[in-house]
Amino acid sequence: MNELMKKGFEEAIKELESIITNLENRELSLEESLKLFKEGVDLYQYCNNQLDKAEKKISMIIDENGILKEVPFQKKEEE
Repeated sequence: MNELMKKGFEEAIKELESIITNLENRELSLEESLKLFKEGVDLYQYCNNQLDKAEKKISMIIDENGILKEVPFQKKEEE
């Protein structure tokens, strides 16, 4: 995972997309498929953690009675 920390989010996403394409479109040995799958899972977890960190930093600024107020970002509940 140390190598992942050196990557930017966008680079990690591109690499994950490449792995998915390779797994879907190439005839790979079981060993190659498992190796790519593990790399994909690691990249997914890294990207997901980066998104979680970013989400925690997001705040919405609301104008309430002429006073600006910071409100923590909250996800909409899925219906």
